[in-house]
Amino acid sequence: MKLRILAVGRLKEPHWRDAAAEYLKRLRPYASVEVLEVADRDITRDAARAISEEGADLLRLTPPQVHVIALDVGGRVLSSTGLAEHLSELMLRDRSDIAFVLGGAAGLSAEVRERADETMSLSALTLPHQLARVVLLEQLYRSFRIIRNEPYHH
Repeated sequence: MKLRILAVGRLKEPHWRDAAAEYLKRLRPYASVEVLEVADRDITRDAARAISEEGADLLRLTPPQVHVIALDVGGRVLSSTGLAEHLSELMLRDRSDIAFVLGGAAGLSAEVRERADETMSLSALTLPHQLARVVLLEQLYRSFRIIRNEPYHH
């Protein structure tokens, strides 16, 4: 399986970078994972323009054949087991090239949401986008452990 994490902004603080690196390392035996970042824009001057520009950059990184899951607070909420089951189902349907798209501080553009094959929420809580990336990576790792019936709390 090939997983792409398309994200607005870099992980600036060392603790976020270290946590993400740890889960990327743990994911290596299960999937090919690529993290692609686009520059975040200053939302204080013109939020709509910033979201639009970030969205255009994200769409440029999205190959046409990839199954896109946009992460948005209004998306479908899955449990850890539910995410594992969903990934298994996608693999069975030969959708083994998946891109998870994480917006910036102001969210995702309408164009990115329209391109998405589905929308998923990591939580009903609003998460900072840097934390959301770490949570996503951890949940993907947990999903593969569940899929393979390997010990990991779920």
